[in-house]
Amino acid sequence: MKKCVVGIDEVGRGPLAGPVAVGVVVVPEGFDWSLLPGVTDSKQLTAEKREEIYKAARRLKAAGQLDYAVSMVSASVIDKKGIVTAINLAMSRSLKKLTVGDSCLLKLDGGLKAPANFQDQKTIIKGDAKVKEIGLASIVAKVERDRYMVRKSAPPIYAPYKWHENKGYGTKVHRKAIRKQGLTELHRVTFCRNII
Repeated sequence: MKKCVVGIDEVGRGPLAGPVAVGVVVVPEGFDWSLLPGVTDSKQLTAEKREEIYKAARRLKAAGQLDYAVSMVSASVIDKKGIVTAINLAMSRSLKKLTVGDSCLLKLDGGLKAPANFQDQKTIIKGDAKVKEIGLASIVAKVERDRYMVRKSAPPIYAPYKWHENKGYGTKVHRKAIRKQGLTELHRVTFCRNII
């Protein structure tokens, strides 16, 4: 098995609505990052730049030069089991979709920890800004979660919440809509208790 480096990051820990998403990226050791210029923490990039990098990563995945997976866990699971359990569940699902051998080094952002069977793992504070693999994981997860929230915003019943703009985060408009319209099945009830 060829040596590889795996980057893992989550997005959507804090929103009032929608799932949490975990991106996992697998690149061969010595991957040429000039193929993906501009990779860093997804929060530091414009939506256009994230889309551009995501599309380039998709082309590289199709060409077999890297691999990635994004898994999302719903608001109802977050309410039942808590955000940390939901993140760990999404991470496990993404790891299962990929071939991650024993010779792979896992690099995780912030307080994340991979399942114990992955022995070679390292958690890096602010890793999404320091480590390209983690930065790319944050980008693919953010793009896929944002696209999901835009799709969910389309039905008229959800229009007042403006998810296509706020992606489920607690903006003034979103909070006002919650107070006026109430919660939907996509809201995290446990995150909205101080609003309703």
